[in-house]
Amino acid sequence: MNKQWEIVGNEGFRFFGKMNASISHEVKNILAIINEISGLLEDLTSVVEKGVPIEPERLKALAGKIQQQVRRADGIVRNMNTFAHTVDEAKKTVDVGEILAFMATLSGRLASMRGVEVQVTLSEHPVTITTNPFLLENIIWLSLDFAMGLANEEKTVRLIPEADEGGAIIRFTGLKAIPADQASRFPADGENALIQALGGKIALDQDIREIILCLPETHEQ
Repeated sequence: MNKQWEIVGNEGFRFFGKMNASISHEVKNILAIINEISGLLEDLTSVVEKGVPIEPERLKALAGKIQQQVRRADGIVRNMNTFAHTVDEAKKTVDVGEILAFMATLSGRLASMRGVEVQVTLSEHPVTITTNPFLLENIIWLSLDFAMGLANEEKTVRLIPEADEGGAIIRFTGLKAIPADQASRFPADGENALIQALGGKIALDQDIREIILCLPETHEQ
């Protein structure tokens, strides 16, 4: 048991660091864009000082670009705060579809770097379970990370939540044929420790080319 929680803790630190590093890169990109716009405004100021008139539309366009980046930054900060607060509660009733949509957004930059699109197909009715939200996000990320490496020619990994008797199922679809050496690496110790901590099961189904997470409706830790 101690070994399991040591693995869970180490995976948690890696997961938190990975997501925060990705978020910081996005913020850095926004700052670079705003800095570039600032330089353009300085250039326009110099032109005005020389007596050359500037069309108001040019200034409005630059102002609009700054506002766009500020809105983008605001969304990133909201996601960062939401992610940080998932560690506050050891057990919480969550909407699985909302968690999947959040993780798709949070991992958007990392998916884009690999040329993969992540889509979430929500069910008609909310799928809710009571679990540890941070550990759930962690196992979703590890599964998604592996799935992106096996994305088929469409380069689209789909996350599908389903209600199941006594809990919920999460399917990761859009995978290509899974080589034996790849299949033998998943689930690894990290995934097994996390899913055990969540009281669920995890499988890589080579016949239907899916990763399947099964989670209990309520997990008593």
